[in-house]
Amino acid sequence: MDISTPATQAAALHLPAKRRIVHQTAGSSHRSITRLMSPSDLGEVLKPYVFLDHFDDPAMRPMAMPLHPHSGIATLTYLLEGHISYEDSTGANGTLPPGSVEWMMAGGGVWHGGGAATEGRIRGFQLWVAMPPELESAPAFSRYISPEGLPAAGPARVLLGQYMGVAGALAAPSPMTYLGVRLRAGEQWRYVPPPGHSVAWLAVSSGELRAHGTVGAGEMVVFAESEEAIDIRAAQDTEFVIGSAVPHPHPLVLGSYSVHTSPAALALGASRIREIGATLEGRARVRF
Repeated sequence: MDISTPATQAAALHLPAKRRIVHQTAGSSHRSITRLMSPSDLGEVLKPYVFLDHFDDPAMRPMAMPLHPHSGIATLTYLLEGHISYEDSTGANGTLPPGSVEWMMAGGGVWHGGGAATEGRIRGFQLWVAMPPELESAPAFSRYISPEGLPAAGPARVLLGQYMGVAGALAAPSPMTYLGVRLRAGEQWRYVPPPGHSVAWLAVSSGELRAHGTVGAGEMVVFAESEEAIDIRAAQDTEFVIGSAVPHPHPLVLGSYSVHTSPAALALGASRIREIGATLEGRARVRF
């Protein structure tokens, strides 16, 4: 849905008329997962951001996501509520508490999975990031970061890249910034993109905000391509993520669980995925 917000509405919110919303979506939901962006739709507009799921499950099952493969991308899971278990083919396993991050750099191929570690609600976001050619076939690695390991820049946690001179625990694979933000009702905040970041979007997990348009829980918006600031006011206590980036200059070549920059790189990733899968075949959680 294309929407533009008139200056009079921004003035009523005591915010300057800056960067307008050009697209708003509630995505498509299946059970407790809402797909807000995929590589075949908004991912083409917002690359290097190519995929975003919002999950909100009142009672997620253990190993609700069996071991499954990726290549050519990195996944970043930001957990807002609950505890989830994780396991991956690099040998890592454990439990993530609320406020923590899983970074899985799939590179040339990896398998991972997880599910609820305790009873209760599980809520958060999973993002896919497209890699540049020099990283899309690199060795896989994972990082699991506790809430205490995520530095803050005002009300924002720096999940990826850097913001306002604050470097996150995860170095970005290309020029991008990804933040987790919490605002109380009535609070205002301005996001100033780093130089060159003309791609920008945000997605709300809980609450409601105004960003020259109303954005509610479970919704995502895309901002006009520019380097202007984004002014935000929380209508309620609100949790959301916001991302900006220099545009990814490479094509998106898609596989079932993979995104690469060329058919040759995709074929290499598929081959490596099959090799890893063969070593895991005796484990019932693996699916092909």
